[in-house]
Amino acid sequence: MKLSVPGRVTATAVVATVSLLAGGSIAGAAPAGQPAVAAAPDIPVANMKAHLTQLQSIATANGGNRAHGRAGYKASLDYVKAKLDAAGFTTTVQQFTSSGRTGYNLIADWPGGDTNQVVMSGSHLDSVTAGAGINDNGSGSAAVLETALAVSRAGYQPTKHLRFAWWGAEELGMVGSRYYVNRLATADRSRISGYLNFDMIGSPNPGYFVYDDDPAIEKTFKAYYAGLGVPTEIETEGDGRSDHAPFKNAGVPVGGLFSGADYTKTAAQAAKWGGTSGLAFDRCYHSSCDTTANINDTALDRNSDAVAYAVWELSR
Repeated sequence: MKLSVPGRVTATAVVATVSLLAGGSIAGAAPAGQPAVAAAPDIPVANMKAHLTQLQSIATANGGNRAHGRAGYKASLDYVKAKLDAAGFTTTVQQFTSSGRTGYNLIADWPGGDTNQVVMSGSHLDSVTAGAGINDNGSGSAAVLETALAVSRAGYQPTKHLRFAWWGAEELGMVGSRYYVNRLATADRSRISGYLNFDMIGSPNPGYFVYDDDPAIEKTFKAYYAGLGVPTEIETEGDGRSDHAPFKNAGVPVGGLFSGADYTKTAAQAAKWGGTSGLAFDRCYHSSCDTTANINDTALDRNSDAVAYAVWELSR
């Protein structure tokens, strides 16, 4: 997640709940006369942790980080791309320049579905130069990757078209995602039914925060957590600080999840979520200690399952 906070971003358009969720209810029941669609699969936390281990190894072998313009970032992108190519996705690498260094976005499309209704999920793949960036944002990147791989394993054929993305240079100011959005034709932007963003979802002292942007997407995530009996709060710490911001500025409906960064967990939050009050949600935020040891497995497991749930529900 980008460090500076430019403030809340104002949406220029919001899609109504009924249009975003056309073809199925929020709970996943099929409309009368239509066959039921399989529920979203459980995302194995062991698979998630295996991806994080690989990202840690990449950072360790490349100067301790996976930052924009560094060898560790390109190796991270190559790792993700190889997994997607083997799973049957159509992948595209988008190249840009920032701060005198070459950056890359990775876009993966799942064949099929209505390309006039695109459900897009993304995360930034870069770390800061200080460390490996395993929570920020290996956690979100792994969740998006493992959800995409689950789509392939299930042979899922949704009504809408699925697109997944891993952004470069988010830590420099959402450079990669802004580059992507700014180069979309107006018609192509309008085809994105929703953009789901996942930036830090395995914080070691976690909270469970849901973006309060598009109402339909927000309701989808809240429905998942209600089913677990886990209370949520509206996400405010990351407003304008991650890759949903360029999409939101362009009028695309956005939503997402967050487990907290350097804000301090309150006593009330510790009472409902566990963990330690008076400490940051992630004490290793943007630090060298953001390693594989800096992950809460329960938060990682719940949030990755929530990613898959939302992708399935919103693409029916």
